[in-house]
Amino acid sequence: MSSRTLDGKSAIVTGGASGIGGAITKLFVARGARVVVVDLQEEAGEALARELGDAVVFQRGDVSDRNVADTAVASAVERFGSLDVLVNNASVSRQKPFEEQTDDDWNLAMDTGLYATRNFMLAALPELKKTGNACVINFGSGAGLNGQPNQASYAATKEAIRGLSRVAANEWAEFNIRVNVVCPMALTAGVVQWAQARPEQYAQSAAAVPLGRFGDPDRDVAPIVAFLASDDARYMTGQTVMADGGAVKLR
Repeated sequence: MSSRTLDGKSAIVTGGASGIGGAITKLFVARGARVVVVDLQEEAGEALARELGDAVVFQRGDVSDRNVADTAVASAVERFGSLDVLVNNASVSRQKPFEEQTDDDWNLAMDTGLYATRNFMLAALPELKKTGNACVINFGSGAGLNGQPNQASYAATKEAIRGLSRVAANEWAEFNIRVNVVCPMALTAGVVQWAQARPEQYAQSAAAVPLGRFGDPDRDVAPIVAFLASDDARYMTGQTVMADGGAVKLR
């Protein structure tokens, strides 16, 4: 089977300059896609664009800003002629006990998670409709499914994204736009920082993974996202896919 399962497709990946998003961007390009990367990390984004060449357009921007979403969609159409895939990967949150989380903490999680996902979906919809075979891949989290301590605002926004995704999967099916959710567990730079700050919680999480490890962004998570973006997943929509080594088993 050809590894170029995304040939001819154009995508937007938010938070696509590093971590899981960077892994997705690289694999998308390797499989034939062209990508608009939206990220605040200018140095990382520009380095990635240099590495991957004309297949990547880097756009520095805050995903909580609706104008950034509009600009990303316009860039995809201008540079690549269409928009086939939207990956809402970016989100930022602060880890504190529920009673200590401030309005600013909640606004940060919701603005960069739920509202960014909503804004990019709405901005992309007119172009996704034109494709006739498009998809949206949103990001949830086991933190929401399990009620991870110190993650109230993050867990809440991730579960809200799952609910939004199920509604959109039903409403947008008539346009042949698939909407799925990935919940990853991967050893990113952010997870490393979390492990250092809360080693007991990290050890507990790692021990609960049947496959015995946190995933690798490049080898374990990005291929699942690439599958959902490909025509191999043409009959999947409204689903939550756990890319977590078996830590959560949905019923």
